[in-house]
Amino acid sequence: MVSRFGLVAVLALSLVPSGAHAQDVKTSDLAKQLAHLLDQKKLDAIALPDAQVPGNYVAALYIPGTQLLVVSGKYTAPALMTDLLTKKDYRGAYSELVSAAVPDSRLFVMDTYADGLMLKPSGSNAPDTVGAGAKSTTFDGEWKKAKISEAEYAKTFAENDAAYARALQSLIAHLKTAGT
Repeated sequence: MVSRFGLVAVLALSLVPSGAHAQDVKTSDLAKQLAHLLDQKKLDAIALPDAQVPGNYVAALYIPGTQLLVVSGKYTAPALMTDLLTKKDYRGAYSELVSAAVPDSRLFVMDTYADGLMLKPSGSNAPDTVGAGAKSTTFDGEWKKAKISEAEYAKTFAENDAAYARALQSLIAHLKTAGT
């Protein structure tokens, strides 16, 4: 027979989120939605000016069933980017942004399976990786290996998930409204 205290303790612990579930993951549905829209429009890449940050661009390269690669940042040759976007050369725009975005402004997300960022991969899934500025973080659940605290790991995840969500939302909004 379980005591009242034991029952209360079990109930209280079940209400406290674990580290993996404590995060409000914003990108899961958004990444899946973007992948679906790209599939529908038969596109493997998309790029556009970032409406939220003047001078920035956002682009994605989609490898169906494998990966969604998203980059955003300031680009030093806006005339070249405008030309690529006018020609709807989204793959070219993506390549330019990956290789030549201003380093401190750059966000580069490698979303394995195009299912949003995961704090820690489940099973044998490969981890997601985010490069933000000069810092790169692999979300494999191994914060000790990264020589940071669990709290810092969770904070970094939340910041990157929010930035990735903003990029995904821009891409989704564009695909929904443009005749791309």
